[in-house]
Amino acid sequence: MRIAVVGGTGTLGKPVTAELARRGHEVRVLSRRSQQFPVDLASGQGLDKALAGCDAVVDASSSQRNARQIMVEGAARLLAAEQRAGVGHHVCISIVGCDQAPLGYYRVKVDQERAVTQGPVPWTIVRATQFHELVGGVFTAAARYRVLPASVLPVQPVAAADVARVLADTAESDPSGGRISVAGPQISSLRDLARSWLTATGRSALLIPVPLPGRPGRALRTGALTTRNPDVTGATTFAQWLTSESNRTHI
Repeated sequence: MRIAVVGGTGTLGKPVTAELARRGHEVRVLSRRSQQFPVDLASGQGLDKALAGCDAVVDASSSQRNARQIMVEGAARLLAAEQRAGVGHHVCISIVGCDQAPLGYYRVKVDQERAVTQGPVPWTIVRATQFHELVGGVFTAAARYRVLPASVLPVQPVAAADVARVLADTAESDPSGGRISVAGPQISSLRDLARSWLTATGRSALLIPVPLPGRPGRALRTGALTTRNPDVTGATTFAQWLTSESNRTHI
C-alpha cells in the first residue's frame, strides 16, 4: 500500500512511519519540514501533490499553538484533498476521554473528530492515552527548576511505539467508521510516575501537588483520561520505557 503519514516527523509520526515501512508499505512523510512532500495544513499547500496515488492517510499532526487552525480547519482541507486524490481510508489519532475533559485542547480534538466523521472519506479514529514521551518531556522540563508536578491524578500513559503499531494495523484494514482505544498497561498517579522518573534518572526534585480546580479537575480526578477496558493495551510500562536507551532524549 501507499500510505501518507501527516505529521510524519513528530513524536508519533516517526514510529508510525518506521512501522509501516518495516511492513513493506510505501510511506510518504508529509510535514512542513519534509524534503519530499512538504505540506501546510494551515493553507492546504502541497496536499494534492503529496496525496496523489495514496491508498490511506494516517493523520498524526498536532499543534499546541495553532491547534484549531491545524487540527480542525486543517483536517477539513486534508480530507477534501484526500477525496480529490481518491484516498480510501483516513486514520485519525485522538485522545481517550477527550469528550469528557472540558479543556481547550481536548475540545479541539473533539471538533477534529467531528470533522473526520462528517467528512467525505471513509475513516477510523484511534483514541490513545497520553504518551510516555509526553510525560517524560514534562518531567524533564520541570526538573530544570528542581520541581516535578505530582498529584493523585490518575493517568495511563502508553508508549508511542505501541500506538504506532495500532495505527499501522488500522491503516492496513478497511475503514470501520468507529473508534479504537489504545491505552497503557497501568493506571498510575502522576505522583507515582514522577517518583519512577526520579529513580530512573538519578535526579532530585521536589514533588509539587498540582491543583485541579473546577469541572476540569473533577473530570481528571475521576479518571476521564483513563480506560479500564481499552480495545488494545500497550505492552510497555512507564518504568520499562524509562530504562530503554532509545528514550534518553525524553528524560
